[in-house]
Amino acid sequence: MSVLFEKKEKIAIITINRPQAMNSLDGETLDELNKCWIEFRDDPDLWVAIITGAGNRAFCAGGDLKSLRDYYSSMTPIERRERGEKGPGVGGITRNLEIWKPIIAAINGHCLAGGLEIALACDIRIAAETATFGLTEVSRGIIPGAGGTQRLPRLISLAKSLDMILCADRIDAQEALEIGLVSRVVPVKDVMAEAIKTAERICRNAPLAVRAAKEAIYRGLDMPLAEGLRLEQFLAEPIRQTEDAKEGPRAFSEKREPRFKGK
Repeated sequence: MSVLFEKKEKIAIITINRPQAMNSLDGETLDELNKCWIEFRDDPDLWVAIITGAGNRAFCAGGDLKSLRDYYSSMTPIERRERGEKGPGVGGITRNLEIWKPIIAAINGHCLAGGLEIALACDIRIAAETATFGLTEVSRGIIPGAGGTQRLPRLISLAKSLDMILCADRIDAQEALEIGLVSRVVPVKDVMAEAIKTAERICRNAPLAVRAAKEAIYRGLDMPLAEGLRLEQFLAEPIRQTEDAKEGPRAFSEKREPRFKGK
């Protein structure tokens, strides 16, 4: 299978499983990723997802150009437009699919083009020391069309975004850390362990509160402060009425770990 989907208690682990092709994306892989993200979104027992690539060479090297050319050539122009406007985008999470559960990218090697665009659509990025990053599309006569031109400048500086996209250059993991593209850098053997540790840490918190906080952050990015504060209050008030909001203070007063249920 080109994508593996594993459930580890409350954590979903999604692995792009094409190591012989640097975990590049062909039509089958895109379709499988779409299904995995929908399953994760809709499963109430899954609270956090981790996406990674098989092996140690690549997280995802982007699109399998020949395969995707054939894949898109099989569609009519109208079908391609409909897919672009309504479909979930490259990798399932880059467009038209809202998931407020946290998503972690465990970047275990080259993270290029569509691969980086998938990582940019995640919330936390943990990279191996050997990882490299780049939006290299203009060197192939196309542009980063799965969110790269929009998410990268929202995450790092405009100047560095323009440098990376227009020059189609790659950067290493240390530079990615310095510019804020990734949250942390670890030895390649520790990438998944660190991602699972982070996911488990998130899972100790109240899941409805975590999702509301994520939604408030992302929706508020493009709002004036006053509107963002209103959004925050709008999302916060229902959370205060949940069972988990009562369990948190109760556990604190009883000097024990809270037992959150997502209710």
